[in-house]
Amino acid sequence: METPRQHIEEIRRKKFFIGLDEENPLAPDLYQAVNYLSAELYTKDSHFLMEIIQNAEDNEYLEGVAPSLEFVITSRDITATGAEATLLVFNNERGFSAKNIESICSVGRSTKKGNRKRGYIGEKGIGFKSVFLITAQPYIFSNGYQIRFNEEPCKHCNLGYIVPEWVDENPSLSIIKQIYGSGNTLPTTTIVLPLKYDKVSPVKQQLSSIQPEVLLFLSKIKRLSVKEDNEDPRLNTVNSISISSEINFVTRKNIDAESYLLHLSADKACGGAERECGYHMWRQRFPVRQENKVDRRMEVEEWVITLAFPFGQRLRRETNSPGPGVYAFLPTEMVTNFPFIIQADFLLASSREAILLDNKWNQGILNCVPSTFINAFISLVKSTEGASVSSLPPMFGFLPVNSSSYPQLNAVRETIKATLVGENIVPCESYMEQKFFHKPCEVGRLMPAFWRILDKARKQGVSLQNISSHGRYVLSSSFDKEKYNHILNFLGVEPVDDEWYTKCIRSSNLVLGVSEDLYLELLLFLAENWSSRFQKTNIKKISLLKYVGLHDDVSLCTINEVLQLNPKSLRLSCYYHHISWLIDWNKEFRCAGDFFFLPRSTQEAIESYPKSKTILEWLSGQVKVESVTVYKYAVLLSDSLNSDRKLVIAYVHFLYHSLSKYYLSDGEVDDLCGIMPLVDNYGRATLQGVFTPAKELIKFLKKHLNAFDIPNLSPPNAVLPTMSAPLTKQNTFLLLDWIRNLKQQGVQMPSKFLTCIKEGNWLRISLNDSPGYRPPSQSFLSSLSWGSLRQNGSVLVDIPIIDQGFYGFEINGYKEELRTIGVMFEYGEACEFIGNHLMSLAAASTLTKDNVLSILNLIKFLREKLLSPVKFITSIKDGRWLRTSRGDRRPAESVLFDQEWRVAKKISDIPFIDQDYYGEEILCFKTELQLLGVVVGFNQKYEIVAYYLKSSACFTSMNAEVVFFILECIRHLTSSDKLVRTLKDQKFLKTNMGYMSPLESYLFDPEWGCLMRVFNSFALVDRNFCQGRILSYKYELKKLGVKVDFEEAAKEFANVFRRQASLFSITKDNVLSFLACCRKLKDTRFKFPSELKHCIREVKWLRTRLAAILQQMYIQLLECIRNIQQEQNAPIPDDFRIKVDKKWLKTNAGFRPPNKCLLFDSNWDSSLQREDGPFIDEEFYGSNIKSYKKELSALGVIVDDKNGCPLLASHLDFHSNFTTIVRIYNYLNKFNWVPDNGYRRNIWIPDGSYNGKWVSPGECVLHDKHDLFGMQLNVLEKHYEKKLLSFFSIAFEVKSNPSVDDYCKLWRVWEESGHRLRHTECCAFWEYVIKHRSSETRKILAEKLLKLPVCSGPDEILLSDKCDVFIADDLQLKDLFEQSSSQPLFVWYPQPSLPSLPRIELLEIYNKIRGPNYL
Repeated sequence: METPRQHIEEIRRKKFFIGLDEENPLAPDLYQAVNYLSAELYTKDSHFLMEIIQNAEDNEYLEGVAPSLEFVITSRDITATGAEATLLVFNNERGFSAKNIESICSVGRSTKKGNRKRGYIGEKGIGFKSVFLITAQPYIFSNGYQIRFNEEPCKHCNLGYIVPEWVDENPSLSIIKQIYGSGNTLPTTTIVLPLKYDKVSPVKQQLSSIQPEVLLFLSKIKRLSVKEDNEDPRLNTVNSISISSEINFVTRKNIDAESYLLHLSADKACGGAERECGYHMWRQRFPVRQENKVDRRMEVEEWVITLAFPFGQRLRRETNSPGPGVYAFLPTEMVTNFPFIIQADFLLASSREAILLDNKWNQGILNCVPSTFINAFISLVKSTEGASVSSLPPMFGFLPVNSSSYPQLNAVRETIKATLVGENIVPCESYMEQKFFHKPCEVGRLMPAFWRILDKARKQGVSLQNISSHGRYVLSSSFDKEKYNHILNFLGVEPVDDEWYTKCIRSSNLVLGVSEDLYLELLLFLAENWSSRFQKTNIKKISLLKYVGLHDDVSLCTINEVLQLNPKSLRLSCYYHHISWLIDWNKEFRCAGDFFFLPRSTQEAIESYPKSKTILEWLSGQVKVESVTVYKYAVLLSDSLNSDRKLVIAYVHFLYHSLSKYYLSDGEVDDLCGIMPLVDNYGRATLQGVFTPAKELIKFLKKHLNAFDIPNLSPPNAVLPTMSAPLTKQNTFLLLDWIRNLKQQGVQMPSKFLTCIKEGNWLRISLNDSPGYRPPSQSFLSSLSWGSLRQNGSVLVDIPIIDQGFYGFEINGYKEELRTIGVMFEYGEACEFIGNHLMSLAAASTLTKDNVLSILNLIKFLREKLLSPVKFITSIKDGRWLRTSRGDRRPAESVLFDQEWRVAKKISDIPFIDQDYYGEEILCFKTELQLLGVVVGFNQKYEIVAYYLKSSACFTSMNAEVVFFILECIRHLTSSDKLVRTLKDQKFLKTNMGYMSPLESYLFDPEWGCLMRVFNSFALVDRNFCQGRILSYKYELKKLGVKVDFEEAAKEFANVFRRQASLFSITKDNVLSFLACCRKLKDTRFKFPSELKHCIREVKWLRTRLAAILQQMYIQLLECIRNIQQEQNAPIPDDFRIKVDKKWLKTNAGFRPPNKCLLFDSNWDSSLQREDGPFIDEEFYGSNIKSYKKELSALGVIVDDKNGCPLLASHLDFHSNFTTIVRIYNYLNKFNWVPDNGYRRNIWIPDGSYNGKWVSPGECVLHDKHDLFGMQLNVLEKHYEKKLLSFFSIAFEVKSNPSVDDYCKLWRVWEESGHRLRHTECCAFWEYVIKHRSSETRKILAEKLLKLPVCSGPDEILLSDKCDVFIADDLQLKDLFEQSSSQPLFVWYPQPSLPSLPRIELLEIYNKIRGPNYL
């Protein structure tokens, strides 16, 4: 075997004729070629560095070696060439082989050429020669070779650059090792470059500027360093640096994509601090499309695109430099203005400064970048385990918000933007652990001031889980910040409308459920935005203003109630120390004149509030809340006493005490006394009159009218005013004696007389050991049999017991009389009273946690005392008083949560009892809750899970436990239709292609599953994710839509096979995999269906060598036609035209007859791309095919863009890329294309960028104003721009809005699904009905609507059989029936009535549908 030196001598002799007598005839040409390429190929001195790095990356390394590249520049003249500085390059590769040496002694003979599949990134074969820009004599030391080259022509062969010379000394290996470091082993390969005089400074500058990110996309080189070697370190001018890269872990990996985290670190050798940056790397593979293939990459079958997302500050030597945005393994100089880096095997300009943007190979790569970005971005945002919502907004900084200066890259940005608009990618506020994402157009922003209010309200215990139920999903609070404005504007996220705030305040407890300071902050928010936003909204119609009610309770009223003609007058005290005085006296006056004061706490809070002036001005100017003094209040009050004796007497007391406290002056009291009414003994209030003493009047009545006194008086059939006020003990016994006397005489007591006694507030009782007065019908006389009930501390409702301490034991002698006027005595009555009282509290939304626990304690107490709780339970079980996760519910509608329900909770919005509210104590009452009807324990209650199933949007990316629970539900449910209907389109099954819907998924069967792995097109359910148990649920999966049978999967495989073949995308690996599968299935029971057999036989999928021969034949045919036409000047004969009317012309859509082909030229370029239709394959025939335009037209090929509409329209069904389909639609619209009668009219409904379905125009509608028909119709405005909507209307006859029939079908769906309607849904439906009402509409509704809406809760509307509901005409009777019935009886209508939905007109329509059934 020859030595390295012998090898060099052989090259010099055989290739360059050195030592021979003859001269190399190619020497001048070689010299000129090398000289031209080396001088012109690269425009900057820096590119020799890129070529050296590229060569090092392409080198081979021994196993266990960490590949590294080191640059050392020294001022020593180690080559004895007189160089001022010398650059040494060290690389620990395997070393130069003989073949490598021969390659470097040539031009264009790279050993890496054509080896892209093996990972080589170099290809030109001239890269090393670029070092001649900085050196005249490069040296190479590797594997025993010690050679140099010279740019000057060799004196022996007159050729420079590529003629090797052996080096014995200068430099020697010992001096090289000394510079490298005598303590270190010298790397295998060393390149020594004595620098030209004028290149020393530029090289030092470039070495100082090497960026750490140079290693970002290199798969081999893990360390790169730069340093300067001078005997005196103070003379060093190069900024030394050491760069290293490390891959931490892979976070996701499947057939097409993988992601991993890469760390770059860089430290300056001279004691500088180490800096590092992490990059989230996303690498995805795409098959190379036939139309994008080029000669230089003919062997490459897939593109590998990598995107790098830097977390933190990018590692840059100059912090103000944006850094390159495009890499072809090494950085170009293209600045994209994007916050991420694009890497792919781009074809570069000769200068390596930029990629060739017009090259079809690069265009194909750029077309895949949006898809890569979308997948990477969704993975970043949605798949980061354990990431809180607050950590997501910074990830949106990777969006390409800023436009690029390159039009082709700007097109990438626009595609990304257009795709993101249709993705559920924006995090929304839910105040739950689960993260929710929605489309940008569905999400709204809030004003910062309102966010502050919500944040404080939540900390104060206000539930905000329904914040996104007001017509718009609310943007996550951590994202809704000014610093993200540019991102949100890019995505198209807009603020919510003004009415949203009205709905939010109405549905959230933001008035009574918050502190006074926060309540004032809410009022300040409204005040500051009143004129600009809220003055004309429905904010005036919600209960917003607090006031002290008649019973000293804090009540609410609307702004409209204060502003109307007969207003509820709200008042404020002008002075802080008058607040309590005015509120307490206003209660004594029973709020006469509808005067009410803001609560004491509210007024006190206003006094100390920093912006009280703004609030007071708004209350006074806009809401008409008046501030009063004690004197002004007294003046206003005097006009409102309405001749009421008690009020007049109270008024005198008020004046007296106000004067004594100096709240009124003597003069003010004199003025008020002048207008004060007077009271006579008849109880009449008068200003002036004659006074008659009471005794004289009674004497006159006895003498002249034969009057009698109680108890001998006959009872009148009238109301006794005395019964409305407390009676003294003496008068009480006088009344009881009167009743006893009447009973003994057998006198029937008149109804009005008896009623006023029963219901009058005159009987003294004891409540919680405190005296009070109640009507007899609400009072008890206790007995020993149930007295212990009253002593039970759990009974929150104190029973009003007649005060025997006041009346004495004597009262027990009047039991019959007391029973006659309604007093109760029995234990059962007491239990029923307690229950009814608690339910009245619940009706007023005042049943607290303590109330509920007291109810349960009472039931427990009754059980322990062996007393029947049945009556008590009966009185309360139908009330909506138990707080659950879905609001207040009846016990029978509630479920007690335990771990058995844990998984069910993830998919079903079951009304679980609110344990956070009630605490763990509620778990001690399981038996009592069961008695009330609460569901305790799961016990396979799958029907409950299905009934309260969450919306379809919640079913994404589920874990295995949830998936198995869903399958168990389907297995056990009597009818699983609702569950299946909800889930079949949702992406919740984990597959090898990410999370997919059941309809998109396949169950991998080991017996025949190899067929599914031929192409990367089938979403196979992840068996590891499902722990191998998934095969036992074949039936349930099939019901969901998963393809589990061989025959069904084989048919789908045939479709994919046919499609891949039509796109010429079946690779060698696909073919070999398919053939292996055929071998495996041979002689098994799994036989290919006829569709697949036919496809295999008929479709062209095996590559042959016939194509090149045919290509020349076809060109010769066109030449023949051209010659004939030129010579004979006649059209092509018909018989010839018939013979060539076969599938022989190769297009992007396969072989076709001429009349089914198009010729692409610049006229089409403005509207379409080559792959959009059956354009003749220019790659196959060559660009010269365009010169035969006339001959092709004569054969029937369509060459004019105006004539291509019918053919392109018929080709639409071959596409599934949404961008492509939109281009074709725009093209058809441009030429006003209308299909003929034979055209099968279908419209593409996208599901992402590359998936979707074709539907008929009858299944579509242009607009859906209220967003009701998303499940029934395909709403085109959600997918297409406005300009195409008119095209669909004209060309496809798509209706503009849903019709009456559509609305009837929607109502029918709601009827059958048991769907609980929201208020907005019901309003939208009936608004449409009223707007389009006619006799025909009423007739259709009467025939097709089987159910009508009835109220079921605050924002829930049920549908009930129209024969079982009533249309309320008498509202008083309606209220009585609603109180007595546990089920809703009456048709729903909005309260208050809406202008667009008048109550009278709505009830009239109900009447037409229902038929008369009034109450």
